[in-house]
Amino acid sequence: MNTCVSASSFQLSKKDSQTEARVGVVRTIHGTFQTPVFMPVGTQGTVKTLSPRDLEEIGAEVILSNAYHLYIRPGIDTIRAAQGLHRFMGWTKPILTDSGGYQVFSLARLRSISDEGVRFHSHFDGREIFLTPEIVIKAQGDLGSDIAMVLDECPSHHASRAQVEAAVRRTIQWAERSKKIHQEERQLLFGIVQGGLFLDLRQRSLEQTVTLAFDGYAVGGVSVGESRLEMEEVVRYVAPRLPEDRPRYLMGVGTPVDLFWAVESGVDLFDCVNPTRYARNGCAFTRCGKLVVRNAQYAKDQKPLDETCACYTCRNFSRSYLRHLFNCEEILGHRLVTLHNVYFFVSLARQIREAIRNGPLSRFKKEFLSNYDEASR
Repeated sequence: MNTCVSASSFQLSKKDSQTEARVGVVRTIHGTFQTPVFMPVGTQGTVKTLSPRDLEEIGAEVILSNAYHLYIRPGIDTIRAAQGLHRFMGWTKPILTDSGGYQVFSLARLRSISDEGVRFHSHFDGREIFLTPEIVIKAQGDLGSDIAMVLDECPSHHASRAQVEAAVRRTIQWAERSKKIHQEERQLLFGIVQGGLFLDLRQRSLEQTVTLAFDGYAVGGVSVGESRLEMEEVVRYVAPRLPEDRPRYLMGVGTPVDLFWAVESGVDLFDCVNPTRYARNGCAFTRCGKLVVRNAQYAKDQKPLDETCACYTCRNFSRSYLRHLFNCEEILGHRLVTLHNVYFFVSLARQIREAIRNGPLSRFKKEFLSNYDEASR
């Protein structure tokens, strides 16, 4: 295995004939993964209720964890003592760590932002914490993730133009400092494009971020309260303008419908908590839409969650049994629906890759969306 990675870590292998959709391969120190890819979210070093073996059997190629949450608990020193996040959590494949910028700006209390960094009180125990771009890069280096994200300022959906402009300026400044201090040759570093709903600010952020020559680029500051049409306009503008020879990451967006239009815009990487969050509430994603297993209509239903699905849950358990587990508040219900949901998203990304290879993507998109209803049933 190589001991370092470089700009050649991304290889584009196929483009769709009708859209910006593409298939590629990302090479990291812990192996390769194909794109487009859906990354299950393991915020605190675990994808809720699933083991690393579950994830491997599901077919997950890369997962996401969050440097902010791990910095708070158990602490970087604890993970460093375990020789990094991979050994700490028992996962041998690639990991992308989010810097935690979004969490700092949405969860932390009493924060104060300056060009130097952000000061806030932990959402966990209230202690004061000061994060700078340098501290965040150092923390992710100690975690040993395969892909690190720069610290960025994520403005709210309701932020004024002046506030968004300030966030763009600061994010670029922080990106410059992050790139300067990043010395970990075994780790890819991604820059983040901000700018809210202002396309001219997105363009400014994009141009200045690209000049720093990151290993990949993310579209940040979306899925923060704006409408799908607004989000789609931003992504369709930004993604195809990013360098073709670098992976493109859409942060925190991931309904089945979103995957299609975002892939068509040229996005390669996705993450979203929807598969695990919906599962904890007894909601499964299927080829026909979302299915709420608690609903009375499934009390004696012996069919699997999704008759087209090959996951462990659908091969072995009925809707009736899963409804029983949730009504009895048995943790196995959460686990089985989570396993199904994560499989559904990982499998959908794989099917999208195959559709791009066989071309055109529109054929598979039409087939999928003709059956998929976003309303719950």
